[in-house]
Amino acid sequence: MADALIFQLPNVPSAIALAGDGEENLKTLSQQTGANLVLRGQDLHISGTEKQIDLATRLVRSLEYLWTKGNIISMADILTARQALDSDRAEELQDLQRDILAKTRRGEEIRAKTFRQRQYIDAIRRRDLTFCTGPAGTGKTFLAVVVAVQALLANQFEKIILTRPAVEAGEKLGFLPGDLQQKVNPYLRPLYDAINEFIDPEKVPNLMERGVIEVAPLAYMRGRTLNNAFVIVDEAQNTTPAQIKMVLTRLGFRSRMVITGDMTQTDLPVNQQSGLAVAVQVLKHVEGIAFCEFSQRDVVRHPLVQRIVAAYEKYEH
Repeated sequence: MADALIFQLPNVPSAIALAGDGEENLKTLSQQTGANLVLRGQDLHISGTEKQIDLATRLVRSLEYLWTKGNIISMADILTARQALDSDRAEELQDLQRDILAKTRRGEEIRAKTFRQRQYIDAIRRRDLTFCTGPAGTGKTFLAVVVAVQALLANQFEKIILTRPAVEAGEKLGFLPGDLQQKVNPYLRPLYDAINEFIDPEKVPNLMERGVIEVAPLAYMRGRTLNNAFVIVDEAQNTTPAQIKMVLTRLGFRSRMVITGDMTQTDLPVNQQSGLAVAVQVLKHVEGIAFCEFSQRDVVRHPLVQRIVAAYEKYEH
């Protein structure tokens, strides 16, 4: 016979936060514990075996810091909390939940949602060169931009340089209308979007004119030495070995560089080796370089994205 327990939430915002959009979080909590969770007003009804109810209750309590504040809770938050329960990392989980990296212009709190994300942020802060690989939706670029903007605002660097190869445009760039900047802008759009979360979009053009923020295709990096700069190389899986060697050797004094990419989504010709894959192999034992690798467990986008990534990982292995 199934047991039941009623877990009372303090207010409506906390109930909404815990339930998630379309009660997606309750479904995830149920999948993770085997218990059945139903929200009626501010009362969370948990039913199942004694063991299932106990696990579900502990999991809900481990998310308390988030739902009491009415914060949006993601699937990644729940999976990380479950991981913490399984590996006796409750204290580390509390640190993770409380460590706010930044606030967006809309007041949304940005923090690491998984233990690997936190390791990545720590690596960026400590090392002059960090490589981060993993699937879409794991926050590789976004978190690097967050750290870069905070460092810029704290006057730790004179400028931020965001760059990525415009490989998708290929030889067709010449046939597109407009000057070179207009031609490559669509490929740099994700970087602009991340910056606009923290800096008023109206102020960005002025910062770009002054060279405080530079968003440019990788080809613009040739022949330069990047001093006192925070450099982010995005979509690095689309670099050739020569390109990535070129950009790595641009690193100047008082500078920091983060290289991100998804090895499974290269747009290079079939017979062309990815510069990112070569660099990770060549540099893996070089002292002073950090390497972070995300998996589908670190996906923090729509829950369906995580399932899509997991399905592809299964198919490709």
